[in-house]
Amino acid sequence: MILRFSRPLIAAFFSVRLAAVLAAFFLLAANALQADDSASEKPRLTARPQGLNGDLALTTLDEKAAFALSQSAVGKQVGDFVLLDRQGRPVELSRYRGKPLLVTFIYTACFQVCPTITRNLQKAVDTTVSVMGADRFNVVSIGFNQPFDSPAALRDFARQYGIHLPNWEFLSPAPAIVGDLTTNFGFSYVATPAGFDHINQVTLVDATGRIVRQVYGEKFTAEELAEPLKLLITGSAIPPEAGTLQEIMERVRILCSIYDPLTGRYRTNYSLYFQFAGFLTFVGFMIYLSINFWRNRRRGETKAH
Repeated sequence: MILRFSRPLIAAFFSVRLAAVLAAFFLLAANALQADDSASEKPRLTARPQGLNGDLALTTLDEKAAFALSQSAVGKQVGDFVLLDRQGRPVELSRYRGKPLLVTFIYTACFQVCPTITRNLQKAVDTTVSVMGADRFNVVSIGFNQPFDSPAALRDFARQYGIHLPNWEFLSPAPAIVGDLTTNFGFSYVATPAGFDHINQVTLVDATGRIVRQVYGEKFTAEELAEPLKLLITGSAIPPEAGTLQEIMERVRILCSIYDPLTGRYRTNYSLYFQFAGFLTFVGFMIYLSINFWRNRRRGETKAH
């Protein structure tokens, strides 16, 4: 038996096959582009200044070793180093204990990466301050290119990029302690003909002065910094001078604020309030049942006697 197909049927068959092949092609192309976009959005671990290419690259940072050193700092206590603020006054890092702390390392002669990191950090900090308040955490930028990153140079750098937040300070270490200081924070850098090849990181320090996390890249969203900050703030001990009930309610408010990626801002998640109220109601009801059970038992024992 021989099957005969009409020309329109054969044409329709090949049209379907062609459409399927084209759909598969575009799907693979879209996946490839998505993969490229995902790869391009990965945080840049190190900063290499412009002009560092070809024969100019005498030394470059070993990214694998830099990342390992950075991660080895997590869990360590920040040393009690003494640095100078923008007015040349000595500041002990232990002064920042009692509140979470964000620490970055910069050099003021940088015209590309350090300003970008500082601007993006400023945007994230501005949003975080609007939710948690400037008195809840501190930010410190340390100039590691000594003796050039002097208090005056850092003061000009902060003024140039409009950093005026009351909880953000720029500190200048003495050349003799730069090595120990950067190692303590897991910060790596190498001098190059075009500046410095260095790791891009923001270090999160808890209220006890312990390093708890490293955040990498040139771009920092409020979510990347504020979410771990929320946990550090709400989980830290209540200061003696703070009203306990008021402080607890303030921490509940912070905890109930969630990041909205569409607006890039925080908003109140009222469902968490209801969950919290439901939990308190449940606990209160269980306490009420326990008290009633205890009273009834005592009455029963009294009647038995």
